Amino acid sequence: MTKAKIGIVTVSDRASAGVYEDLSGKAIIAVLNEYLTSDWEPVYKVIPDETDVIEATLIEMADVQNCSLIVTTGGTGPAKRDVTPEATEAVCDRMMPGFGELMRAESLKFVPTAILSRQTAGLRGDSLIVNLPGKPKSIRECLDAVFPAIPYCIDLMDGPFLECDEAVIKPFRPKAK
Repeated sequence: MTKAKIGIVTVSDRASAGVYEDLSGKAIIAVLNEYLTSDWEPVYKVIPDETDVIEATLIEMADVQNCSLIVTTGGTGPAKRDVTPEATEAVCDRMMPGFGELMRAESLKFVPTAILSRQTAGLRGDSLIVNLPGKPKSIRECLDAVFPAIPYCIDLMDGPFLECDEAVIKPFRPKAK
């Protein structure tokens, strides 16, 4: 069985400059380690809030590193430097707006400012790219909401079969006919 490669990209000027430790990217890795029982390899980067750097990183992870899933954190708010959704849309062949809709709906259960988040998702070649918010606490909330659909999405794109610990997260896959 092929080892899945999963890109984790933290988009943060301050974390990329070493002003503070990247907790959000590490939170994504921790959650994925809890979810996944299949063998996987993280491809991890911390980069600044620069459109061209985000685009180049997503292209590299999708086209060169062959990551079947790329999860970003940060850069999804309304601040002028928050450009992750625009960079994601620029490199994607098709957008998957249901991911952002569901994450915002889930986050609204916890904070009224969830409507300010612009996270989205899209497809580039054989890769699913999902933008998460930048707060470590919201990483788990958002991934818990959308991850049940991710393994099947990757199946439909002929990617690696992601097996999960169903006591932690139960992926949805239609029953075979």
